[in-house]
Amino acid sequence: MAYQHLEAARALTLPSREAMLQRAQSVQQFWSGNQELLANAWNEWEAAEQVDGNSLNCSLLDAHLRKAVNAAWEDPSKELDVKSLWQQVAPGVYTCQFFNPEQLGKLRAFLEKAWDAQIPLRPPYGIVLNRKGAMLDARSEGHLAAPSFQQFYRELIDAYMRPIARLLFPEIIGYDSQSFGFSINYQPSTDTSIRPHTDASSVTLNINLNLPTESFSGSAVNFFDASTGHTNELMFTPGSAIIHRGSVPHAALPITSGERTNFVFWLFGKQGSLPNPKGDVQPVDSKARWSMPKALNDNVTTASFPQDSYAPF
Repeated sequence: MAYQHLEAARALTLPSREAMLQRAQSVQQFWSGNQELLANAWNEWEAAEQVDGNSLNCSLLDAHLRKAVNAAWEDPSKELDVKSLWQQVAPGVYTCQFFNPEQLGKLRAFLEKAWDAQIPLRPPYGIVLNRKGAMLDARSEGHLAAPSFQQFYRELIDAYMRPIARLLFPEIIGYDSQSFGFSINYQPSTDTSIRPHTDASSVTLNINLNLPTESFSGSAVNFFDASTGHTNELMFTPGSAIIHRGSVPHAALPITSGERTNFVFWLFGKQGSLPNPKGDVQPVDSKARWSMPKALNDNVTTASFPQDSYAPF
């Protein structure tokens, strides 16, 4: 069987790293001009590689989290069982076991195949072009558009991240209809760290994808508490997650051995709007938290975001 779109996508020549870092007009033209071709190529890739997309489902998640979230969707009054799984480790920062480490191999196997697909993927701006760094959200040109992955990604955002974020950070309701995501890989020979920064998000979810057999040293994440001047240093373990307000200053310390691979997801409002940190929080009932937003995707691409606001730099 001929896969003409897949072959054509693999024959494309990516813009240079320098052009991408400078956001040259030719880069925007490359991604927008090949958007339909790349989407068709990912469809053909799943067929050509006989990819088992059925393995990407919520059985990969931690059983306690999955059970609590499912119960809250059925009866929002049970949402406190979800909240109890998240430990507050710093102001505006919580941690939880998100993926089941013993099931992560299924997700990583899919991603390894996708990263080796030879279909151009746009990396997050400001990082070395390594094979594990890619845009994930459909609002981003050059994203990982494999249909089975996109279905899984949307379930993670809509069924898990958004209601959990609303539960922990009530002020984001109304500023959580839009999403953004990317994968990132740290290793001593390429990307090693991220300097202190904040995110252009209402809330950020950072999930580690390392398998239990993949150890690393260094690469802790520091969160800065402006009210006390204290720094809280956190380490990722396989499948663990950190969720925090985008406004919390944070940094990734240098990795000294091994590799660390993560998903990073954002939520924000239409046209990139964010909640007022000093604004009043309007009370809402639990049913409002466990619901889909009414606002549709505003189709603002991440290329229009400020360069230093959402990616490593």
